[in-house]
Amino acid sequence: MLSREGCLRRRERLWSQVPATAEWLLVADPRHVYLLSGFLVNPISFSQYERGLLLLERSGEATLLADNFTRRSAIGAPHVDRELIEDWYTHQQGVVNRDHALLAALKACSPRLSGRHGLVEAEWLPAAALSLTGISAETAAVRGNGDGGDSAAAPDLGSLIRHVRRVKESDELEILHRCMRATEAGHARAREVLRPGISELELYTEIQAAATLAAGQPAVIYGDFRGLNAETPKAGGLPTAYVLQQDDLFLLDYSVVIDGYRSDFTNTMSVSEPTDEQDMLFRLCQSAMEAGESVLRDGVPAADVYTAVSRPLNDAGYGPLSHHAGHGIGLGHPEPPILVPHSGDVLVAGDVVTLEPGLYVEGIGGMRIEHNYLITSTGYERLSNHLISLS
Repeated sequence: MLSREGCLRRRERLWSQVPATAEWLLVADPRHVYLLSGFLVNPISFSQYERGLLLLERSGEATLLADNFTRRSAIGAPHVDRELIEDWYTHQQGVVNRDHALLAALKACSPRLSGRHGLVEAEWLPAAALSLTGISAETAAVRGNGDGGDSAAAPDLGSLIRHVRRVKESDELEILHRCMRATEAGHARAREVLRPGISELELYTEIQAAATLAAGQPAVIYGDFRGLNAETPKAGGLPTAYVLQQDDLFLLDYSVVIDGYRSDFTNTMSVSEPTDEQDMLFRLCQSAMEAGESVLRDGVPAADVYTAVSRPLNDAGYGPLSHHAGHGIGLGHPEPPILVPHSGDVLVAGDVVTLEPGLYVEGIGGMRIEHNYLITSTGYERLSNHLISLS
């Protein structure tokens, strides 16, 4: 779980970007409530898809707003100063619209906001919230740029928080390391059981079981678990009933989500002995990954990473990489920085990114490999340590 110290550091970084005229912030995106308070609804629970709100005040106080069943479905205790919990279901009466219970909790704290300027995360706040709680549009629309001066538009709170998300604190990295170890276990298990005659779905169940046991808790597992071959060099998505054949390749590109954070790394394995052409594609992908690694560091434009990854593929006559060279990961997938030719993103220390070169050639097959990296001021730390090899 996220630590109290980590949540406080992220709040400090957020407040440093907020205009001085803002006295409170109303955070509504469930990922951002979690990022700043540690409150996360267990996605494998009866409150899946429900959420809370987070009120932050410049004084440093934090208030969680939720209904009682959403609160009891949280993973761990939130790092807040107070909780306003509205009863939704008490086993004694029928239930009202559950969203109205959340709005009632917001209304209960609206006197704290009255007459004070603040920012709301408008993309996630229900349209009914302001009208039902008495928070005026003027109160919720701070005028200012990031340094407290005047501007024609209020700053975008959601975008400010997304900027904070890019630099991972130590508590986030601890969870990401757990994600990596669990994903590695699934990759290792796939290598043990892969054979002609096994279906994609059977492989998936073996991978899922190994990853879950390594995680030490139920986890969300998603990605690409697909067989590839000369006729179908590119396919993705969840497994099917397809049974792997002698000359197929198996693409394993998946994520394990633990406490909101995720891994995302890949290997392509040959079901039987790889052909010379398949081995050639694999070695080109390795060269592309090494080229990308050579430029990974703080301050490098994302487009430059894409160019570096594409260069070995271009030189071999296969043209530039046909998809992104990688992307950021964390609470989302993908998230900035995006490593594509026209990206305006620049790598910053604290980013967690992927490199994932791939080649898909009819008559030979498809190939993709991927590692995850923490960007540092001098280069990178590789976070994923699975074996990348065809066999």
